[in-house]
Amino acid sequence: MELELRHFRIICAIDEAGSITKAAAALGLAQPALTAQLHRIERALGGPLFDRDRKGARATPLGELVLARARLLLPAVSGLREEAARFANNERIPGDTPTRLRLASATGPLLGALVHQLTTTYPDLVVTTYASWSSEELGTMVADGKVDYAVVGVCGDAAPPAQPGVLWRTLATDPVFVLLAEDHPMANQDAVDLADLADVHWGATPGDGCFGECFAAACARAGFTPRALYETDFASCVDLVESGDAVVLCQPMFRRFPGVVPVPIQGNPLRWRNLIGWHPDGPAASFADQVRKLACAAYQDVIARSPRYTAFLRDYPAFGVEQTAT
Repeated sequence: MELELRHFRIICAIDEAGSITKAAAALGLAQPALTAQLHRIERALGGPLFDRDRKGARATPLGELVLARARLLLPAVSGLREEAARFANNERIPGDTPTRLRLASATGPLLGALVHQLTTTYPDLVVTTYASWSSEELGTMVADGKVDYAVVGVCGDAAPPAQPGVLWRTLATDPVFVLLAEDHPMANQDAVDLADLADVHWGATPGDGCFGECFAAACARAGFTPRALYETDFASCVDLVESGDAVVLCQPMFRRFPGVVPVPIQGNPLRWRNLIGWHPDGPAASFADQVRKLACAAYQDVIARSPRYTAFLRDYPAFGVEQTAT
């Protein structure tokens, strides 16, 4: 007899139920029929899989071996079927438009705007999202096929996450601003000199990469060593600024909140590149051009909500959305 997946399900059901009678009820089989099937399975495997008595059924050493393999095999086959179904569904959609898209993003304002662009343009598209502080984690998820596209940021000219096979394209390059309380003496300046902030404490949202080192180097060029850099969530960053406990490094399209204001740094010593990545062999890879265009449109939507950054870009057109990306 050739063993089939259903035979391994039977073995697992008997072990989980603890008796032939209970397993038969769970499987919707008559007890004699299940017993006969178990005997055939045991003959095919060369020995008894369970010791059976009035107290129930307990796995023999051979049974434990078979159960260990079955518990690896059954979820793997189930996962394969799900992945194959998703791939087949995507392949059947005319015009290379997938039925669903898995997006991931590091900290930043773009993910929500991109979801809006995608679901507005493709109303039947199912979009799922994942967020992380770590660009490296998101790059690994793309490489492993766990998400279709990831939006991440890297400092200045730093290389993107280095997972093999993942393609990265720049969406936009931005200066780094500082977030000040509205009543801060420098809040109304066109730009602040980094040296004038030598005595403050600093805050930023967390992330990996070289940003901390680049910030320290910019401060050194301005003639000082920065005090402690608090890494915390976005809401806590705003609280630190409002309370006067820190000045926060932020992206320039920071959405205006009462009590705080983003201000450029004179000379734009810090830059941030926003990237989108995907795997060319992924099930949604043929959708890359559309996703990139919508990501750029989403980015422009976010910029439009920030009058200060919009005005800044008129004076510094080298920043903002990459012209080659649109």
